[in-house]
Order: sequence, then structure tokens, then C-alpha cells
Amino acid sequence: MILLGFQFDGVTSQSLDVKARLVNWVASPPLRNSFVTIPGKAGVADFGCDSAERIITVKCNIYPQHSMAALVARLDAVAGWLDPANGLQRLVLDDVPDRYFMARLQDALDCERLIRAAGSFELKFVCPDPHGYAITDEQFTINTAGSRTVTRSKGNTISQPEYRLKATIPAGTGNAIVISTNGQQLAIGGPLASAETLIVDSELMTAKVVDGSGATLRNGLPLLTELGFPTLRTGNNTISIAATGTASFTQLLVQAKSRWR
Repeated sequence: MILLGFQFDGVTSQSLDVKARLVNWVASPPLRNSFVTIPGKAGVADFGCDSAERIITVKCNIYPQHSMAALVARLDAVAGWLDPANGLQRLVLDDVPDRYFMARLQDALDCERLIRAAGSFELKFVCPDPHGYAITDEQFTINTAGSRTVTRSKGNTISQPEYRLKATIPAGTGNAIVISTNGQQLAIGGPLASAETLIVDSELMTAKVVDGSGATLRNGLPLLTELGFPTLRTGNNTISIAATGTASFTQLLVQAKSRWR
């Protein structure tokens, strides 16, 4: 067993006098295979696979309390803390401190009474998104047009980054900023003012234009003349930026959103 505590929604298990241990570690989430049986053909046709949800199981103990009533009061506090009605919250395991999961409790909190007024129970957290995300994310800033290599050192699978573009792009055909990420092209037309920032989120497949204070001004998807949401692989990635027509490039901020399977 691996001894640890954990943090959920910014609250630590230690603060509620809960002793926790990780009973196993799933190095990669379960797979959902897409197989189709073809009559008259041996085996199956393989249409690939993707990942199912991740389940994280933590076994917990509460040290002996003064009375059964005190144990129940402690469990009430834990149940309120982990209430799944609050939705997905950030889960950080002490023994895997470099990443977090978005999780909620999946099963009942069923405590077995031990000697005196101590208790033992198992927590099963479900992560609809099975990836673990870097707590301290990687960020890259590009201030000049041309080609640049950025290196992702965290995670073990492709990430879906967020791009923040500052540029001046007048309205009109031929005015654009073209960003190519490992050969995948994203073309952005106008209008985009110098005081505005276009935010492209590959994970949510959305884009918006914000002002200097971060307030949303308008939907940014109409500015994307070529819709190729970028991804970043682990290791080296080549990002090329070119301005066409009368457009001028100022800065590209890349939030990697590095992650693990």
C-alpha cells in the first residue's frame, strides 16, 4: 500500500483527521475499443479506441474518537466536504503531487465501525476526463513572427493548448495571421484591434475576443478562416507564425495544458 493523504476542492484529508492510502494506481485509463464484426471475415475490423473514465480508489481511516457521536460528527464533515452534488472538483494525491484530476465521489460513503469509535471506509472517485493535468503548467511566449520550437517536458500524451493571440488584423480579404503547429494550420482573419486578445481553446473548441481586462467582447470563431485547433505533443513542437496583407503580429502566449494518460 502507498501511504498518502489527498486534497479535494482545496481541502486536505489531514485537516479532517482522515488517514488515507492509495490501494492501486492505474497507469492509463481503461480503453473503449471500436470493433465491428464482419460476416465471412475472421476476427474483427478495428476502428481504433479512446479512453474511458478513470476511477481512483482511496482507503481511509478515522482515528479513535471520544464517542460514537464524535465519529458520526467527523463523518458528517467528510460527507459534506465530498458531496458529489457540488460537481467536479480538483483532486490532488500527495504521492502524485505534480498533477490534478477533475473528480467527484462515485459511490456511497459507507463507514465500518472499528474498535472504540474509529472508522474505516473506501472512497471511489470518478474522473469523467481521465487525464491528469500539470499543476504547474508549461507556458511559452512568442514575440516575433517566424518559426519557433517549444518543448513540452511534462506529461505523456498530446495536449490541447490554449492560444492567446495579440495582433492587429484589419477587416478584409487577405489580412490574416497564420499559425502552424506541427504542420496543423490555424488562420485568423480580422477585425482584431491592437488592444484586443483572441483566445483559442483547443480543449473546448471555442474562441473568444477579450479586452485588456479579460472581459469577453465577442465570439471569436468567425475570425477563424481555417479551423484547425492545435495540439502539442510531448517533446519538441514547431510553431510557425506569418502575417499576410496588412496584418501585424504582436505576441502569442501558449498555455500548454500538459497532461498524462
